[in-house]
Amino acid sequence: MYAVIETGGKQYQVKAGDEIFVEKLTAEADETVTFDKVMAVGGDDGIKVGAPYVDGATVSAKVIKNGKAKKITVFTYKPKKGEKRKMGHRQPYTKVVIEAINA
Repeated sequence: MYAVIETGGKQYQVKAGDEIFVEKLTAEADETVTFDKVMAVGGDDGIKVGAPYVDGATVSAKVIKNGKAKKITVFTYKPKKGEKRKMGHRQPYTKVVIEAINA
């Protein structure tokens, strides 16, 4: 069984046991979170697609850790103007493991 969930403005296809990195959630490590924005649920008996979400379907997950991704360099410049800017960015994330899909 799999599900398509929406969190942090992105969509993820998940199965039980999957470890995914999502946009930072307001939950500490070892807490359980519930994703109620389930867009589709599929299994052996077919697929159920919501409009926009499937009624009564939830996905429960356990938070493993919160962290920051590797640093990326953002460099912008305008040629022939002597204007340049160099910045760095580290995107915060939450690593979760999917425990159950309740359809």
